[in-house]
Amino acid sequence: MKAAVIHEHGGPGSIKVEANFPDPKPGPEDVIVRVRATSLNYHDLFTRRGMPGIKVPMPCIMGIDFAGEIVETGSAVKDWRVGDRVLIDPLDRVNHGGLIGEMSHGGLAEFCKVPAHHLVKLPDAITHEEASCLPVAYGTAVRMMYTIGRVKEGEKVLILGASGGVGTCCVQLAKLAGCEVIACASSAAKLERLQSLGADHLLDYTQHKLTDWVFEKYGKPHRRFYTRGVDVVVNFTGGDTWVPSLRILHRQGRMLTCGATAGFDPKEDIR
Repeated sequence: MKAAVIHEHGGPGSIKVEANFPDPKPGPEDVIVRVRATSLNYHDLFTRRGMPGIKVPMPCIMGIDFAGEIVETGSAVKDWRVGDRVLIDPLDRVNHGGLIGEMSHGGLAEFCKVPAHHLVKLPDAITHEEASCLPVAYGTAVRMMYTIGRVKEGEKVLILGASGGVGTCCVQLAKLAGCEVIACASSAAKLERLQSLGADHLLDYTQHKLTDWVFEKYGKPHRRFYTRGVDVVVNFTGGDTWVPSLRILHRQGRMLTCGATAGFDPKEDIR
């Protein structure tokens, strides 16, 4: 099969398109998926470059987000049939084997071997291209906003990095829950796009200080009160944004995070 393969970590030139990479063979509990669409996730860059503490088996076919249809099933697979349209959840929640597209071959190929417990049935109304944009960004956002954060109608939710993949998902999910959404980004073009996705308020953090904007809009939180400030901050940047994010939350407010793109060991203020 044709596949985009890396044999070592490096820059863009480390990716090689190989025309005769070995076709995958299913184990008893696997299926073979014909890949119809793969999106490019920022995690694929981490995999290509290499990350401290994570040993990626080589050669590696990246592609953490993809969708397609089943063309072959293993002998023990009961609930799936050849021809089923599927979306792939890349996280191994059963055997804890890591991510498809990192610890095993992913979607940047014509075919991919996928354990059946990673499969999600794809409704006919959803295209493969649309589906391939969902797993990592929307899966992360759903767990963060609904499963863990439990955002609810009427809450004020401020989202840092709102123009990125997870950020735009958080904006839409917060609006679906009936929240008042403050979207933060670094340019007028990004903010205009976020407004079209439903953001109620727009904050250009290159022009306005986060704490000043929130204090002026909602009041400065007091340690004894449950009012003023915001109810929820979505912060997956870390770094210098961490303490200001704590300062704009009222008592029993929640900080939701899924990463640390601006620094993983920020200064803390335990007050």
